[in-house]
Formats: sequence, structure tokens, C-alpha cells
Amino acid sequence: MIYLKSFTFPNTDREFDFLLSIKRNCYDSFYPFKILSRNELDRLDFETITILYGGNGSGKSTALNVIAEKTGISRDSIYNKTNFFHDYVRLCDMSIDDEEGIPQNSRIITSDDVFDYMLNIRNLNEGIDLKREELFQDYLDAKYSKFQFKSIDDYEQLKKVNSARRNTQSRYVRANLMSNIREYSNGESAYIYFTEKITDNGLYLLDEPENSLSPKRQIELVNFIEESARFFGCQFIISTHSPFLLSLRYAKIYDLDENPVTTKRWTELENVRTYFDFFKAHEKEF
Repeated sequence: MIYLKSFTFPNTDREFDFLLSIKRNCYDSFYPFKILSRNELDRLDFETITILYGGNGSGKSTALNVIAEKTGISRDSIYNKTNFFHDYVRLCDMSIDDEEGIPQNSRIITSDDVFDYMLNIRNLNEGIDLKREELFQDYLDAKYSKFQFKSIDDYEQLKKVNSARRNTQSRYVRANLMSNIREYSNGESAYIYFTEKITDNGLYLLDEPENSLSPKRQIELVNFIEESARFFGCQFIISTHSPFLLSLRYAKIYDLDENPVTTKRWTELENVRTYFDFFKAHEKEF
């Protein structure tokens, strides 16, 4: 399914006209102006899976965040917008499916989202551990107290004392505390996050999803993306330089390192060729 058909960024002339109209001189950066236009990227035409490839500083993450802002899709972590970000987005245009539009469950997923997810689980478990220690002491205080019920105001304390006297310490704590959330490895947690956030019939922008994923997990994510695109009505726009993700079947790949930006097969990309040449040179060691 293709919900977002194409996206147009301001070319060098439109950028120049806008910047010329600015009277303020207190800025030393006009980001995201002059990032995508330097390699003449002014239009992207999307397929069910579209990949933006390029090295650090090529603008692939910038393009994704601009598209996310223009389409209005959801995001979990805050994106640090510059003073000129909204001006730049206003100069962009897009073509969407007239009948479907952009589905409500669409979203952009960044490395910050995955990191925050793992950190939140860790912080939650630390809070549970602290509460558990407090309940241990609470149990001892209640079980061996010389509490006497005097008024209705003491009812809650009476329930606590009776519970402590009827149960063992472990049962008392389990009854009053949620269980720790299972913590997985960073790679497992990252993979779980992607599979939970990506649901049926949505537009998903993935910014370098290979971060925190082992090669094995990257291959699993590749299979998940291919099945989601083929069977569950999902469209993906992905920024990556991972050879595993670049191998996604039927993906349209834009090479943002080229000037002008052009489409290529994944086996033609410099990053993939570097891996190929390295393993080819060490072929006899396997």
C-alpha cells in the first residue's frame, strides 16, 4: 500500500529566495536549509518500501523528520526543532493517496524512541525494587505491632495488620506490588519495540533502525518489514546504511551521497561494497 506518493523539498532557488527575505542576522545556522539541496534532492517518489541511504551528514534523518512533520504522524520522543524548521516544512509539498490519506496509526520511530523505551523499563523496575524493600519493612512493622483498633480511621491499618499476620512475607509483598517487567537485552528490547509499534495499515518512518540490533535481529526485522508491507498494508520509508536493511526485497533506494541524488540497487552502494570486499578478502579464513 502506498499512502504517501511523493514529497517535494525546496530547491536551491526557493531556499535562496526565502533566506534573502529574512531580515534577522543573529543566526549562524539555517538548518534544515541547504542540507538536502546541496546534492540536488528536491523530490522523492515512494514505493511500498523506500530507503534513504547515505553516510553521516547526508541528510537522510533530516529528510525523515521533515516528512514526519509535514504529514503530522505520531512520534514518541521530542524532536529538537531549530528556528527555521517550520519555515522549511511550509515550503515542502506532498502527494498522498486521495482515498486512504495518511492512517492515524502512522508514526516515525527513531533511535531516541527505542533508547527511551529501554530506559523507562529499567527505571520502572528500579522503582519496583525500591517499593519492595519498603514493603518488607512494612510487613515486619505490621506483623509485630501492638496495634489496637480504636476508630473507623484505623480501618486501613487494621487490614494491613491482619494481612501481615495471615500471610508470609513473600505473599504479603506479592499481593501489594506489581511484578518486575522482564528486561531483555538491548537488541531484544529494540526488536520488541518495533514489532509493538508497527501495526496494520500504516505509514512508518524508521530512522536507522539497525541501532541496538545485532545482525541476527536486523535480519528478523527485515523479515518483519517485508511481511508487514506485503500482507498487512504498511508503507515504510527507512533511513539506513545497514547492508541487511538495504537488502529489503523490492525496496526503492535513494543514494543521498550522490550528487545529484539518484536511485541505485543495494549491491551498488559503497557501504555494501565495502563489506563485500572485506569478506571477500578474508574468504579463505571461513
